[in-house]
Amino acid sequence: MDTADDRPACRQAHVRLLVAVSGLDDAGVRAPSALPAWTVGHVVAHLARNADSHAGLFRAAARGAVADQYPGGAEQRAADIAAGAGRPARVLYDDLAEACTGLEISWDACPADAWAAGRGRVSGGAEVTLGELVFRRWREIEVHHVDLAVGYSCDDWPAAYVRKELARQVMRWRGTHAMGLTELPAAALALPPPRRLAWLLGRLPVPGLPPAPAWG
Repeated sequence: MDTADDRPACRQAHVRLLVAVSGLDDAGVRAPSALPAWTVGHVVAHLARNADSHAGLFRAAARGAVADQYPGGAEQRAADIAAGAGRPARVLYDDLAEACTGLEISWDACPADAWAAGRGRVSGGAEVTLGELVFRRWREIEVHHVDLAVGYSCDDWPAAYVRKELARQVMRWRGTHAMGLTELPAAALALPPPRRLAWLLGRLPVPGLPPAPAWG
């Protein structure tokens, strides 16, 4: 697994996301997103609360503790998203901007020994490294930026993200298929890498291919 520091790329993804959200008006945040039953406001609220959840993991790691990403579990996560989704566009933007900044501050404040040995407990109960958390946050931004349906597509994903994520999602795909089925279907392999990844993430229907299990 590639363990390079993804913080610069994630910061840049925050900037792109905030530029996109800053251009939304109240009608825009109430419009349907690309996710079933979620408005654009739901996606923005989720991204803000996800940033807060990551910041909490980093603050705990800086104290030498391992915290839960969502202490209240899936119920807390869903309730927080629902509570925030219907707010005006400017309030949603300000909340997201504050949450992204807070997460980046938690990265900067985390000492080197915590970066080396710290862990966070993500949804599902697995403990992962702090470097892995940064990648997971980057994934949240890139995939859900597409889900906003505001003009950002898989073709806009940075090449570094596509390279890293493809390796992970191919492994995920293999894990859902019969033992010995190690190659993606030919129609998937014929796709450009960003579109192959979008199919693997359940974000791009492709003629001749069954839907891949959706991420998120």
